Amino acid sequence: MKRFLRRFRTLPIRSRLAMLVAAAVAFGVAAVSVTCWFIVQGKLYEQVNDDLDQMARRPGTVNALLQRCTQTPQENPQNWPGRNDYVQAIKEKGAPCVDPNSPGTVNVTSSDKNVIKAAKSGGIYRNGTDEDGNAVRVLTLYLGVDQSDSQGVALQLAVPLKGTQSTLNELALILLLVSGVGVIGAGAAGLAVARAGLRPVDKLTEAVEHVARTEDLSIRIPVEEDAEDEVARLSRSFNSMTSSLASSRELQQQLIADAGHELRTPLTSLRTNIELLTRSEETGRPIPPEDRKALLASVKAQMTELAALIGDLQELSRSEGQRGERVQVISLEDTVEAALRRARLRGPELTITADLQPWYVRAEPSALERAFVNILDNAVKFSPEGGTIEVELGSGILTVRDHGPGIPAEELPHVFDRFWRSPSARALPGSGLGLSIVARTVEQAGGDVTLTRADGGGTVATVRLPGAPMPPPEGP
Repeated sequence: MKRFLRRFRTLPIRSRLAMLVAAAVAFGVAAVSVTCWFIVQGKLYEQVNDDLDQMARRPGTVNALLQRCTQTPQENPQNWPGRNDYVQAIKEKGAPCVDPNSPGTVNVTSSDKNVIKAAKSGGIYRNGTDEDGNAVRVLTLYLGVDQSDSQGVALQLAVPLKGTQSTLNELALILLLVSGVGVIGAGAAGLAVARAGLRPVDKLTEAVEHVARTEDLSIRIPVEEDAEDEVARLSRSFNSMTSSLASSRELQQQLIADAGHELRTPLTSLRTNIELLTRSEETGRPIPPEDRKALLASVKAQMTELAALIGDLQELSRSEGQRGERVQVISLEDTVEAALRRARLRGPELTITADLQPWYVRAEPSALERAFVNILDNAVKFSPEGGTIEVELGSGILTVRDHGPGIPAEELPHVFDRFWRSPSARALPGSGLGLSIVARTVEQAGGDVTLTRADGGGTVATVRLPGAPMPPPEGP
């Protein structure tokens, strides 16, 4: 059985469906056929039983047989009416007394003797055989007691079952043939239905194999708009998956291209500065101390820019699963305070005011702090010397206002794009990924971020984050 199940699982789906349909139809047809055969058998036996009852009620049958069986043949020599049915009388002991016109003697069983022992009116029906082994239907009726020997007497009437059994055999053959044709037809119909039903699955399989073979994510499976079955849903899911993969691949390629473009500038500058230092060492022509100091400062700045760019790329490349493992309920007030401390170190000449109210959010602590640091870095970068940066937090809304030149209205739609930098800011350090990281981090925390021009000049960054239940206090 286990071997059959293993082989069955290796068959194609359409073959398994056809076999299952055929098996289900075979079970149903078999149940109906067997039920039909037993019903017909019961009806035929009822008809035979009625014939036996009519024979028992035939005038003179019982009395004549009793006289014959309780007297010797010389005392009552008479001829019995001619018939093809079995008629005989039996006692508890002794051989049956058979009607001379009976075609033979019916074999007596213990159940027949029990009718005499019970000594009750009525009788039993059973299937039996005659002395030649022919099948007969037997009715045994208790008649009374023979006064000559004080033994109970029972009448046995029987009719041949040859015709009835022939009818039942023919019916069984017909039902078997009809069942076989039905099962074969059901198997063929099941195979046809399976092929028609699995045709969309075949198309889906071909599409998946094509994508695996060619990595072509532009393929789409046609789906009817009003179709809502499982195959249609699977096809739509596949189309959505390939679209997402294609978009992800495009974004990946764009990220690689943009990263390569951004890396080219600091690497070129590093290479030039290092070549100058190397050539000075090789030729023995020392570079003036001031120029050498400027070159080393430039190398250090370029290396810092490269490290920041690589860190930003690593942040963007982190998967959702990696972030989900570190998400927890944190104090937004504490996170902003930590970002403010870092911002004050980067802009000591600026005045940064803060009005923070308690608020709790569900997010990754380090990522959210990095996002706030990026926002504050932009405010520090574009604020005039001695300027003021105003930070407010209330009811889950964080605003950072600077008094710098502001962002032109036509550039606002692009500020969160990867590697996008305002033409006026390209001379300043940065990779163009800071605000992109901010938007992604805030979105993953369930919030949103916007940049707008402030009244009177400058820029306002607004972050909205949904609240979370305050965590329980830690134990002593």
